[in-house]
Amino acid sequence: MEEVITLARLQFAATTIYHFFFVPLTIGLSFLIAVMESLYVKTRKDKYKQMTKFWGKLFLINFAMGVVTGLVQEFQFGMNWSNYSKYVGDIFGVPLAIEALLAFFLESTFLGIWIFGWEKVSKKVHLISIWIVALSTTLSAFWILTANSFMHEPVGYTIKNGRAELTSFTEIISNPHLWVQFPHTIFASLATAGFFILGISAYHIIKKNNGEWVKASLKIGIIVSIVSTLLVAGMGDVQGKYLVKHLPMKMAAAEALWETKDPAPLAIIAIIDEKNKKNSFEISIPKLLSFMSYNSFSGKVEGLNDIQQRYEKQYGPGNYIPPVTISFYSFRLMVAAGIFMLLLSLTALFFYIRGKIYEKKKLLKILVLSIALPYIANTTGWILTEISRTPWIVFGLLKLDKAISPTVSSTYVLTSLVAFVAVYSILIIIDLYLMFKFAKIPPEGNKPLNQKFNDNREGSLWI
Repeated sequence: MEEVITLARLQFAATTIYHFFFVPLTIGLSFLIAVMESLYVKTRKDKYKQMTKFWGKLFLINFAMGVVTGLVQEFQFGMNWSNYSKYVGDIFGVPLAIEALLAFFLESTFLGIWIFGWEKVSKKVHLISIWIVALSTTLSAFWILTANSFMHEPVGYTIKNGRAELTSFTEIISNPHLWVQFPHTIFASLATAGFFILGISAYHIIKKNNGEWVKASLKIGIIVSIVSTLLVAGMGDVQGKYLVKHLPMKMAAAEALWETKDPAPLAIIAIIDEKNKKNSFEISIPKLLSFMSYNSFSGKVEGLNDIQQRYEKQYGPGNYIPPVTISFYSFRLMVAAGIFMLLLSLTALFFYIRGKIYEKKKLLKILVLSIALPYIANTTGWILTEISRTPWIVFGLLKLDKAISPTVSSTYVLTSLVAFVAVYSILIIIDLYLMFKFAKIPPEGNKPLNQKFNDNREGSLWI
């Protein structure tokens, strides 16, 4: 049974991580394309139309891959996790059904109008269609996170006939966990799109494709990258404070805090001995974890061992401590990626305002490579969120060993895991090939400028 659970978790993790490569960019880029087309409709300037079509082409490649990789996600609930589906299907199925029947179909319908409607419908109708696409992608994220938030903090249910049944849809969509998770995800999506635009714009500057469209794209990339990264950090702080109070085991695992302390230090690095439930070595900053938790240099933060004892009394015998090493270092990788993103975007802003960014070839090359940073942050953030809920699949209600399908063999799961990883790897290669191919091609009508800056507003943040 343990082998089947491990393989089923690996399969779900692999397919979800592959799928989540595409989701944030779809959400963030759809909004920025809508902004670009709004500027085109308002000003009638060709550069905004060029931008809309250029970034729209890359958006469509990403969207298509997101759809393909997302198709199998929900099937796993019935195949590998049938007991889970039986237990919470009455609740979990509602937001997933709304996402598929409302948000996704709305998104797909108006995306079709946007793709094929150039010069065939009015500019305003065409613009409205891309805004509906952008709002629909956000709605899709909302309903998926509604379902996910129930797994972390179940609300609006009753246990009847051995399964969880929905009692309040209002409580499901007003779940406090949802409202700290959802904004964090949306801001991270905007950061992903911002760095995507910033990095590709930097590439075209290096290649001397510095037409009006790429200059305007660079500005948007810089602005969105800075603002969204700051918003992600701010929302992450809110989320962390919430977890300290409501899901202390998750936060204690992320910080590798074994013993309750007041004030609590923040470990920067640690060698974690999970067998003996302690850190054999750590470098920490005194009182900082208490400050991060309460905005005060004093304040009790519960440790893993004390929470374990409390959960044993509440839920019965068992190990309720999640994989601490993975939680600890995935959290730090996420934060490190976020810090680099902020520093790079601020550096780009500094040289842009001074009018020297076109001359900074090393910085431009780093900006191209920085496209990977939000993907690192998104992936490690997702790993932290999900793995730190172990051993629960629905916190306080259903454990992993009770959620697995009873008739699924390890051979079956291993075979499907290998097949999925192989197919998804091929899709990733195809996606990267198409992205690189079309990202290198300037939009139609691109006219490289003879001068690096051709108007007296260059270096300002005017679009």
